[in-house]
Amino acid sequence: MRTLQSMARETAWRVAARTALLLFVVAAALISSRAHAQPDAPLQPFKTSFSVEWKGINAGTAWLELTQTGPGQYRYVSRNNARGIFRLAFPDEITQTSDFLLDDGTVKPLRYRADDGSADKSRDISLDFDWTRGRVQGTAEKKRVDLEAPAGLQDGMSVQIALMVDLAAGRSPSMYWMIDKSKLKDYEYRSDGTARISTVLGELDTVIWSSRRPNSDRITRVWYAPSLGYSPVKAQRIKAGSVEVAMTLRSLAR
Repeated sequence: MRTLQSMARETAWRVAARTALLLFVVAAALISSRAHAQPDAPLQPFKTSFSVEWKGINAGTAWLELTQTGPGQYRYVSRNNARGIFRLAFPDEITQTSDFLLDDGTVKPLRYRADDGSADKSRDISLDFDWTRGRVQGTAEKKRVDLEAPAGLQDGMSVQIALMVDLAAGRSPSMYWMIDKSKLKDYEYRSDGTARISTVLGELDTVIWSSRRPNSDRITRVWYAPSLGYSPVKAQRIKAGSVEVAMTLRSLAR
């Protein structure tokens, strides 16, 4: 018979996994206003935080930060801290880190790391991209990874940077390839119109984009504010028409 702690850990891990998937889409690449006229303009560093809810329950907080580490090079980090029953399974901070290169308006991931904060490394992910050889290598949840990296391949964090760059350049993306643990997966993107919504920063006009795997009933929907450089201010993970995970903007600093 499963213990309360094991049940909590199983539930919390599902939430963390789905929150991580949502963060793949909500990674807030705050592009400077110059980027609208210059697709290869530098990204603007930022710090932002979101409240995370699972089926209406406050599950924790997500912090996102983008920094520039060198000419054309950036680091994007997400940190998740659980609350309530979810802390039984995840007392430590869950982090994801992507180092990437912005090369002539193209996002090229270099390194991706994911760590649940515990001493157990069985769920950790460590991937390195070699664009000279066209390979991505490393380990994902103890599985060895050595795959061909097609042009345009993104990791779980850099994929949204790529979307933000495309939106700022006036392009309407329809699909991205992404490495998810040890597998390459394609995600479909589409525009879902516009909406004016209330946020901690006041009333904002937004454009709505959604993504999903082909033929999947799970949809990620994100509200972006053009006035904030297409920063996402709200996001939902939907399954079979019901909201599973929701993220709401708490703060934003540039």
